Amino acid sequence: MSKAEPAAQVPGAPAAVAGEPVVDGLLLDFMAYLRLLKHRTELTVDAYVRDLHEFGAWLQRLPPGTSPMGREYPQLRTATHSDINRYVMHLSGARGCKGTTVRRKLSSIKALYKYMKYEHLRDDNPAADMASPPIERKVPNHLPEPEVGALLATKPHADRPEWLRIRDNAIMELLYASGIRRAEVCNISLSDANIRDRVIQVYGKGRKTRLVVINHTTADALSRYLAVRPQTPDQALFVGRGGKRLTPKHVWRIFNDIYKLSGLQQRVTPHTMRHSFATHMLDNGVNLETVRTLLGHESLATTGIYLSTSMTHKKREYDEAHPRDRMKDR
Repeated sequence: MSKAEPAAQVPGAPAAVAGEPVVDGLLLDFMAYLRLLKHRTELTVDAYVRDLHEFGAWLQRLPPGTSPMGREYPQLRTATHSDINRYVMHLSGARGCKGTTVRRKLSSIKALYKYMKYEHLRDDNPAADMASPPIERKVPNHLPEPEVGALLATKPHADRPEWLRIRDNAIMELLYASGIRRAEVCNISLSDANIRDRVIQVYGKGRKTRLVVINHTTADALSRYLAVRPQTPDQALFVGRGGKRLTPKHVWRIFNDIYKLSGLQQRVTPHTMRHSFATHMLDNGVNLETVRTLLGHESLATTGIYLSTSMTHKKREYDEAHPRDRMKDR
């Protein structure tokens, strides 16, 4: 089994999302479809099913505060275009959800009804013509270079075992060196990391692979970690105390613990390192297309949002393009 494939389910074990049971037959079949035919990651499957439980709870008019998990939702099978439209308005209005959240939840609903029509469970697709809210193009939050340096220089808790301190330092260096996501850090296996050539194969969104480059500092940090990594049958690059592959939640805790020790005032997350990587690469002269491929973006327009924070890059391109300062009569 490749790392991109979902972990095998224990025969007879109940399906669950984040430890909570899934009992609705339609959603159980939908989960199997997403995993086996659409090759979606477990994180994606979990997100879709959580969103659909929330939609089912709204259709069933469950009281606020009631957990939507562990229930059957026959209303999902008969929901109309009007139901979906009113739910989207509820999310945007009463719930006050951001546009990106509404888009994600609507995407989950669209996927379910596309599946139902594909399986001839419905003759129509009530979500087919639903328009998604516009994308909110916010300026990415990033750290200045000195603050990144201060964060990376922060040592993990002294009471942690030495090998975990070395591992945590390698993870922090890798986040900034490559701009990869938490889940991508966890998906790296030993065979994916070519420390000598400073290249790592990464498994990104949609199971797409790409190669990222790392700097010498990160290569050294990884080499130090590999020298103390526990012997374990698990082929993950980063493992925990039990010798098992880390999860994105583990990476979050590692990052957050070190951030708290750093003394930085600006609130940052592991994804801030990705934004900082992209902005600093552009600031230091890397072209937009190269940054796009390193980040794994499909569209150059997605990467282009970092230009709004990279005034250095703008000035450089301006000076190279504008002829006035090169004119002889200046």
